[in-house]
Amino acid sequence: MKEPQRIFTNEEQQLLEEILMHRRDVRGNHFLDTPISQEAIDKIIDAGLTAPSVGFSQPWEFVLIKDQETKQAIKETFSEETARAAMQFADEKQREYIKLKLEGILESPLNMAVFYKPKGEPVLGQTSMPNMGKYSVVCAIQNMWLMARSLNIGMGWVSILDPEKVKQILGAPQENQLIGYLCFGYTDMFYNQPELELKKWDRRKLTKEVVIHEKYT
Repeated sequence: MKEPQRIFTNEEQQLLEEILMHRRDVRGNHFLDTPISQEAIDKIIDAGLTAPSVGFSQPWEFVLIKDQETKQAIKETFSEETARAAMQFADEKQREYIKLKLEGILESPLNMAVFYKPKGEPVLGQTSMPNMGKYSVVCAIQNMWLMARSLNIGMGWVSILDPEKVKQILGAPQENQLIGYLCFGYTDMFYNQPELELKKWDRRKLTKEVVIHEKYT
C-alpha cells in the first residue's frame, strides 16, 4: 500500500511565503558573536542535502570554518578583490561601493565554503548542459539560506573572492570549484527589504519586465 503523499495547508504555504519574502543577505555589521548550536548547523546542512541535483549526482561538499586564522586569510583575498572591484565603478557609484559593508567573514561565528565536485564521468541530465551540476549546488545553498532564516539565523553570501586562493587556503582538491562562500550567524536585525534596495543601489524589477509569454519578440 502506498503511503499518502504530504499535503500542505494554506497556513503552511503562507509560512513558506513569509520565509521566502524575509530572506536577507546579512552583512558583517549586523552579525552577533552568539554561537550557533550544532543542532542548528545540522539542520542547515540537512536542508542543503535535500536540494534537487541533476541525475541525483549530489555534487556538493561543505567546508565548515570557525578558525579565526583561516577566516583572516579569506578576508585578505576579499580585501584584495574588493579593491579591484571598486575600480570598475565610476564616480558616485564607486564612492557608494567603497562605503558598503559587503561581508561578515570575521564577525560571523560560522563560515562555510561550498564546492562543486565533478564526477569525472557522464552524469544523467548533464550531458547537454554541463553547468547543471553547479546549478544543483546553488539549489543546496538556497535551501540552507531558507532553513537558516527559518531558524532566525542570518546568512551572507560573499562573492568578491579569488576562488583559487580560497581553494589553496582550504586545501581543496584541484577538481573542486568554489560555488559559494557563506557567513552564518545570529543578527541584531533583518531588514524588511533588501539592504541594497533600501540604499538605492538599484531598483526592484517589476514582474512585467522579466516575464515573457510564449516567445521573445
